[in-house]
Amino acid sequence: MAETPVIIREQQFQKIKNVLARLCAEAAARVVFLVDRDGQPIAFHGEIGEMDTTSFSSLAAGNVAATSSMAKLIGEDQFPSVVHEGERESIFISVIGRSLLVVVFDERSTLGLVKLRTKKATFAVAEILEDVARDSANQSLDESSFFAEITDEDIDSLFG
Repeated sequence: MAETPVIIREQQFQKIKNVLARLCAEAAARVVFLVDRDGQPIAFHGEIGEMDTTSFSSLAAGNVAATSSMAKLIGEDQFPSVVHEGERESIFISVIGRSLLVVVFDERSTLGLVKLRTKKATFAVAEILEDVARDSANQSLDESSFFAEITDEDIDSLFG
C-alpha cells in the first residue's frame, strides 16, 4: 500500500519557519534545516552562503541512515542525535520521526547550547508535523470517499 502523500499547508510551513528562525537565533547557529529522511529539504533559516542545500540535505539524511544502521549493529534501536564537530564549523542533527532537524553552528555557539535549544525546538516541530500528517490523512480519506461514490454504472454510462 502506498504511503499517504504529505501536504504541508502554508500556515503550517510558516509555523515551521518560525520555529527554525527562533532556534537559529537562540542557539546562535549559522543555519538550521528541516529535512525529511529521504533527503529532501523542507525548510531552512540562516546563512547558507554558497551551500548547495539539496546536496547538504541529502548527505545529512544519508549520514543519519548510516548511523542508524551502526546503532542496530551494536544493539541500539537508533541514535536520537548525531554530532559532527569540526575545527570551525559543527553540525548537530536531531531525529524527529521521519524528519531531521539539522543545526550548523560555529565558534559563536557551543554544543551544549545547541543541544538545549534544539530539544525545545524538536518538540515544537514534532507537534507541527503531527498536524501535517493528520491533515494529510484526512485529505486522503476525503479524496477516497469522493471516488468511492462512483459506481460501475456511472462509468458505463459515461463511456458507453
